[in-house]
Amino acid sequence: MEVEVEAAKVGNIVEFDGMKGKVEKVNENSVIVDVTINDNFDEHEMFEKTVINHKRYKIIEE
Repeated sequence: MEVEVEAAKVGNIVEFDGMKGKVEKVNENSVIVDVTINDNFDEHEMFEKTVINHKRYKIIEE
């Protein structure tokens, strides 16, 4: 039996893997988030956006 996960909405702030991201697009199984909102973004060698499965994040601000 699969548990229904509440999907974030565009504009929500989500937390995942110790980072925060602003939701830019909601897909069927994932969201695309902008991670440049993190204070230490420049320290990370990563892309500005990433894809996160609905099961891997927590909505912290709607």
